[in-house]
Parts: sequence; C-alpha cells; structure tokens
Amino acid sequence: MSETATTTTGPAPAVYVPSAEALGTVLAPGARPPRPTALSASLTFGWRAMLKIKHVPEQLFDVTAFPIIMVLMFTYLFGGALADSPRDYLQFFLPGIMVTSVVMITMYTGVGLNTDIEKGVFDRFRTLPVWRPAALVGMIFGDVLRYVLAALVILGVGLALGFRPGGGLLGVLAGIGLLVVFSFAFSWVWTFFGLILRSEKSVMGVSMMVLFPLTFLSNVFVEPATMPGWLQAFVKVNPVTQLVASVRAAMSGSSDASSMMWTLLWSAGFVVVFGTLTMYRYNRR
Repeated sequence: MSETATTTTGPAPAVYVPSAEALGTVLAPGARPPRPTALSASLTFGWRAMLKIKHVPEQLFDVTAFPIIMVLMFTYLFGGALADSPRDYLQFFLPGIMVTSVVMITMYTGVGLNTDIEKGVFDRFRTLPVWRPAALVGMIFGDVLRYVLAALVILGVGLALGFRPGGGLLGVLAGIGLLVVFSFAFSWVWTFFGLILRSEKSVMGVSMMVLFPLTFLSNVFVEPATMPGWLQAFVKVNPVTQLVASVRAAMSGSSDASSMMWTLLWSAGFVVVFGTLTMYRYNRR
C-alpha cells in the first residue's frame, strides 16, 4: 500500500505598496537640489585630494625634503666646478632645479589615480550624478597645491643660500605661475598612464623612464652650448628646456617671448592630446 504525499500551500503573502502620502513623510520635502556645476564638482574632488594629505602627511615628503636635498646636493656638487662659487652657480641653477623638482613630482598624479582605481574608488565616482571628468580634474587641482608648496620650499632654501631674483616679487610669481600651468598640463600625461597601466609600480617605472631624459638632458644644469651638436638638437626641442628658459628669464627680470610661447603651446598640447585620451579611456574602462 503506498501513500501519496500532499503539499498544502497557504495563501500568497500580500505585497505592500506604499502610498504617495506615506512616501512623502519619509523622503525629504522640497525640490531636488540642483545638479552641481562642473567647477563646483571639480573643486569638491580637489578638496578630497587635500584631505588625503591631511590624513597621510607623509605624502608631503616629496614636496618638502626632496626639493631641499636636490638644491643642497647639486649646488655644492656642481657649483665650484661650473662657476666661481656655489652662490654664483645658484643664480643660474635654482630656477632649473625648481622646474626639475616640480615636474618630477607630477608623476604621483598617475600613481595616486592608479591606486584609487585598484581600490574601486573611481567605480563609485563614475556612478555619481556629476560632471564626468570632475574626479580627474579635481584630483589634479589638489596636486596643484603640492606644486606650489614644492616651488616655495625651493625658493626659500635658495634665498637662504644666497639666491637673489632680479625680477623681484613679480618675477618670482610669474615664474612659479608658468611652472604651475605647465605642471598642471603635464599631469594629464601621468593620468593617462595611471588608467592604462596595471599597477602603481608600473606607472612609477614608466614615469621615471620619461622624466629622467627630459629633466637631465636640458638646460637645467649647464648651458646647451657646451653640449655636442646632436644632443643640442634634442635639448632645444625639449619642453623642459623651454620651461626652464622662460622661468629663468621671468625670475631674472627679463623676458623670453619665444620660450614662453613654446611653454604655453606644449601645455595646451598636453591637455588637448592626453586629456582627450584620458577621458576616452576613463569612459570605456
């Protein structure tokens, strides 16, 4: 004799559908706040970048201790050999080492971006109802503070060692302004590398391979006229050479219209080319 098991099912549970009045008591009353503008969103992300420095102050090592070491080391290493005294050499050398130090720390923009991407932070940013490039632009805005701080540290050390800018305060401000504009534009190069490379070590390795030839094969340490002809050809088209010449002229109280024009053209080119590539990669990642 077999038994047939029967399954008894109860009534289906009722689905609660809240009324408009019930939702109104839960949701915030009033109109939805306006969408943030591109500028306000970028500044907000820039403030986030500065808060990261507040919580991890060790990040400022590369814009404080590193520039001081660079100034002291190269001034007293080359000053006696290339000029009558380290103080005389400093008048020529300090604008160049300021450019070198600030341009070299732009690579940390790509390193920081790659770290945030690996942690999944930027996946969250892309879901926010804000201007799409705001996270990237804001991150670079935050790094501008690092560039200014590094330039001021180098200037302070230089003044203590005997550097005297012939252009006065206005010349110094003009030189630092040109340096910050170029560094902001150059940061887009490392932002692109931060998106396409797999790890922060890869970003740093590629950055150093690019930065060392640009900064050392330039007019930072010596005049290009002392170099072989084939090397002068590269040095003359090097964007760092044009930047150093324009910053050096501004701080000395003179003007170099050609170098300044090329500096601004290089800056615009970096933003247009690598900014476009960065946003294309960012939207497709």
